Amino acid sequence: MAKKKKSVKKESVKKKSVRRAWTTADVRELKSLAKKKVGVSKISKALKRTVGATAVKAHQLGVSLDTRG
Repeated sequence: MAKKKKSVKKESVKKKSVRRAWTTADVRELKSLAKKKVGVSKISKALKRTVGATAVKAHQLGVSLDTRG
């Protein structure tokens, strides 16, 4: 009789997030892109941060991320 291979269930490995402080250059770029009405997803990619982190920082600074004309 042939042995059956046991299926190994892969555990979902969660990547540990590393918190980075916001530099003055990051804040300057966030404000600049927000003023140009760039969407939050594009801003977050430019800053290499999550959408949530970008939105929270903008709110803390009182910067609107509204892209409507």
